[in-house]
Amino acid sequence: MNLRELLENGMSQHKAGKLAEAEKFYREALQQKPDDVEALQLLGILKIQMNETAAGAEILGRVMEPKPGSAEHQMNFAMTLKRIGRVGAAIEMYRRAVEIKPDYVEAWYNLGNALKDAGKVDEATAAYERAVAMRPDFTQAMANLASVLKSVGRVDEGIDLHRRSLCIQPDDAITHSALIFAMHYQTGADAVAIYRELRRWNDRHARPLAQFARPHDNDRDPERRLRIGYVSGDFRDHVAGQNILPLLGNHDDAQVEVFCYSNLNREDAITPRFRKYAHHWREVWQLNDAQLADQIRDDGIDILVDLSVHTTGNRLKAFAHKPAPVQATFAGYPGSTGMDAMDYRLTDPYLDPPESSDEFYSETSLRLPSSFWCYDPLFSDVAVNPPPAQRRGFITFGCLCNYSKVNAEVVGLWMEILKRVDRSRLMILCPEGSHRTALLKSFEKDGIAPDRIELVGPRARQEYIQLYHQIDLGLDTLPYNGHSTSLDSYWMGVPVVTLVGKTVVGRAGVSQLTNLGLTELIADTSQKYIEIAVRLARDLSRLTKLRRTLRDRMRASPLMDAIGFARGIEGAYRQMWRAWCATGGKQP
Repeated sequence: MNLRELLENGMSQHKAGKLAEAEKFYREALQQKPDDVEALQLLGILKIQMNETAAGAEILGRVMEPKPGSAEHQMNFAMTLKRIGRVGAAIEMYRRAVEIKPDYVEAWYNLGNALKDAGKVDEATAAYERAVAMRPDFTQAMANLASVLKSVGRVDEGIDLHRRSLCIQPDDAITHSALIFAMHYQTGADAVAIYRELRRWNDRHARPLAQFARPHDNDRDPERRLRIGYVSGDFRDHVAGQNILPLLGNHDDAQVEVFCYSNLNREDAITPRFRKYAHHWREVWQLNDAQLADQIRDDGIDILVDLSVHTTGNRLKAFAHKPAPVQATFAGYPGSTGMDAMDYRLTDPYLDPPESSDEFYSETSLRLPSSFWCYDPLFSDVAVNPPPAQRRGFITFGCLCNYSKVNAEVVGLWMEILKRVDRSRLMILCPEGSHRTALLKSFEKDGIAPDRIELVGPRARQEYIQLYHQIDLGLDTLPYNGHSTSLDSYWMGVPVVTLVGKTVVGRAGVSQLTNLGLTELIADTSQKYIEIAVRLARDLSRLTKLRRTLRDRMRASPLMDAIGFARGIEGAYRQMWRAWCATGGKQP
């Protein structure tokens, strides 16, 4: 093999986790060309991943030590440091690069990326803003700046940036997806406006690809074992991944043959569980949309399932090629792709009551028997504790949702609840940054002392789960309810009061609480939301009973019936397949 082939084989083994095999290929490449920079970089990174840090650092040092005075070398070295997880060191290198060359726009952009990864929101924002100011058409920097702004609740500003970026680069499907997803978080989220944007996405990015659709020759036996393909970039410790694990782990092998198409370029500790449950595992992040569609066709998939909708890492443009005769979306969030090529969306009777129509969905809705969600605590063996109010003498409300779901409207409701419940406190999950000061000032302006508000930062799962030990009663967000976060709360014995939204993502609380038999915690107006929270906060005996029984209630409910969940989804697949067969296999 030549040098290029050796490196490509090494990278393939490396990505598959076969590190020893990858090292052999890299070393063979270096035998051909001992000073090859790429081979040395790859080998150095590999050795660090193999916990041979000193050896890896020595190898990288041969080719990556930045030259004094060279901004380009500083940035290249920083990029390698970030790639191997040394984000702090990478930030320092990026800073050196922009000190040497203040107008180095790429370095400012990459500095923003590293700061974002480090949770330094204000500094990341400033770096991205500097990059965009220097290059007003730098759409990548705009997209990442929009993401940071959204993460601290500045959703409207993020949406404006996405729209500005799309004016510059209208064919950017990824940014257009990010815009659509962000619209679900916007105060006053409008189902009509979201659907119109979804259809614009379809017309711009998907419909032109319909020309590549071809007839399907799948065996049209309606009762045979089905080949199901799942496409996701979230086969990892992620909210969408958590919801799909119980399904993959409980599929009936006699009914389905599972193919997982992983668009994930960096696996984590949970990924092997997904891999174990799949009959066939395909790494596809390096494939373009046409190549992915060809792989799916070659695999003879009967039903192809999107697990992302318009979240990061989606491969919706591959679905636009119609590589499988039946295509459905599920799990990313309860919504629509807006695509002509997507036939079905899975939902449940509470997210979309049977009497409701599909006017805001391009797909046909199939309702699962009970729940859109099935909960897996992911190794969380943290015990439920007594209500903290018993020892503290005051009630602590809490919201540990992604802070992008927190807005002025919902904060106003929380303020009213705090005013009505004497000495009560509120815990909010909130990344560090100047937005914290602004949030505390808004509470103080409304007469609520800052010491009644506790802001906690994002953290590893086990540490995050333990935060519920400090919360008596959860308060949901609007217009985008808590989804997996609320399930975590119930698992830890903490009930959540919800307010029904106007879009499907704002009906998660209805679905989950109905499945738990706790409909008395569902409010259909802001006033009722406040009243339910206040009444329950004043009833410590009720809170104590709920805390003691919620975990068992979860276990006994459809929210943790993994076998029933899998059978329900397999039933939906069978219904889809029979419909396709009954039409003689309707062709594109």
